[in-house]
Amino acid sequence: MSTLLLWLHIGFAIFTIGPVTAATMTAPRVIRNKNVPALQIIQRLTRVYSIGSIGVFVFGLALGAALGGGVLGRWYITASMTLFIVAAVLLVIVDRDLRTAVRVLASEDAADDAKVQNGRIAAISGLVAVIWLVILFLMVVPS
Repeated sequence: MSTLLLWLHIGFAIFTIGPVTAATMTAPRVIRNKNVPALQIIQRLTRVYSIGSIGVFVFGLALGAALGGGVLGRWYITASMTLFIVAAVLLVIVDRDLRTAVRVLASEDAADDAKVQNGRIAAISGLVAVIWLVILFLMVVPS
């Protein structure tokens, strides 16, 4: 049972966290180019893959519970779960900024070019990528 949970945990990590990171990192360039249709697709991808990444957390918890022996109480697992929750909250902020950027760029007002959202999305998506790397480090090294 734990082998299946491990495969599901890793599979969800590969097929959701990678794409959501790529989508959020691409968004600033698309905003600068003022490509509204592409930005709408990126916003939708970010939302779908962010929701899908919850599977990583769920199957990680299930795996920790299946292994027993206080695995979930180890410091690096607790730190990883906390960082995952922080990253999830940051992805909600990115999704909000993407929706705002789509609305601003689709409007007729040429004065607002979504520079604020562009900078915030770039900064937060970079931070989320670093958080994913720290979580990966914590899952591999202390074991």
